[in-house]
Amino acid sequence: EVQLVASGGGLVQPGGSLRLSCAASGFTFSSYAMSWVRQAPGKGLEWVSAISSAGSITRYADSVKGRLTITRDNAKNTLYMQMNRLKPEDTGVYYCARYKTPLPPADRTNYDPLGGQGTQVTVSS
Repeated sequence: EVQLVASGGGLVQPGGSLRLSCAASGFTFSSYAMSWVRQAPGKGLEWVSAISSAGSITRYADSVKGRLTITRDNAKNTLYMQMNRLKPEDTGVYYCARYKTPLPPADRTNYDPLGGQGTQVTVSS
């Protein structure tokens, strides 16, 4: 069974930093591209970032480019998101997701699956 469990969220002031983690199990982590997805209060899912299976290719939504960095440690079966210069609009529940392929697909929302346990990030003064 594929399991994706995100952690590391919390309450932070604008301009602050957080590091999210996603523990993966139940599949060969190093064979799949991965993604971070978020959901702001009262809104739908928003794709944030993606990374290839080897970590050599990364993609970001324009709203987070230059502030958030996606990485992975295939030896630890863990996906990360370093979040710097956080803004109130970054508030939401963050989920990790697996893609079906080693490279991020053209359809960035083609998750398989989207992780069930997200982590709450709140950016507020």
